[in-house]
Amino acid sequence: MRPSQADRLQLASNLPRRDASGARWRLPYAERPRYIQLETVTKCNAACPFCPQNEIDRGVAKMPDATWRNVVDMTRGWGVTYRPFLTNEPFVDVRQAEICRYIKEHDPTARVEHNTNGELVTEKVARAILEAGVDIMRFSIDGLSRETYEPSRVGVSFDRVYERVPRFLEIWREEGYEKRGVFTEVRLIEVPENRHEIEAYMEFWRPRCSEVVITQLYQWPWTGQTAADVVRKPCLKILDELFVYANGNVTICCWDVHERAVIGNVHEQTLEEIWTGYAANHLRALLDDGRRDLIHLCSRCNAYKDYDFKRFCVNRDG
Repeated sequence: MRPSQADRLQLASNLPRRDASGARWRLPYAERPRYIQLETVTKCNAACPFCPQNEIDRGVAKMPDATWRNVVDMTRGWGVTYRPFLTNEPFVDVRQAEICRYIKEHDPTARVEHNTNGELVTEKVARAILEAGVDIMRFSIDGLSRETYEPSRVGVSFDRVYERVPRFLEIWREEGYEKRGVFTEVRLIEVPENRHEIEAYMEFWRPRCSEVVITQLYQWPWTGQTAADVVRKPCLKILDELFVYANGNVTICCWDVHERAVIGNVHEQTLEEIWTGYAANHLRALLDDGRRDLIHLCSRCNAYKDYDFKRFCVNRDG
């Protein structure tokens, strides 16, 4: 969850959980997850230097159809936004249009969102995913010129991205998908190498899509942080999101590349049992007390270090 979204949250929560009368904060955890990410494949067409994607080893490279269908079936009617990707490029998986159609079938509350580098979104793929009913398409494009783009998105063709993404957006606009409410975003991770291009980048992309976002590069957990760097704060990431790996394991965080915070498995429990279960509630209680140091994954994470959690405070020491 972005800090700007957290600022708008209602503070009440009906989610049952263990007693936290001594906690410093009480965050409004959703009764059910509103966002579910599905790691349908573990591969990516890029080798970005800031991403640990190439370290993934799940024992399986592709989520079986039965697994993602089961997750969708058990959460129909929940009003979930499904993201059929995790630390991978979604369109490495040729099933994306099929997955999108299945999600949207007989569930008017469901939404489908993709975040892609755009290289594999050919015109054929673009038409297939739009016709299948995708709701949100985010394109991560970290430069306006070849010189700034290629060092960040290693292995991805600048020429193909700048041919295929504008073509997707033309189809989206000219064939009525924009008017039907499909949202498109182009985003750039700001780094010193591309900072001088940001204004021109905005001028190029803003007329072509719904929104242009400039974001900051975050630091993945366990990438050089020490125990002294741990942030004694809660976390916005676990308020309303769940993440399902290709092997069926479920974690609390999209940055958990190495499965350090697994709270269940969809082959053994329902998503509702996992969301309301002991493991999830225990981690929430620890985070409500700012005890990231007691959670293996979080003990080397400085996410949201600058966010002010004061509005969630229930204890003056917070």
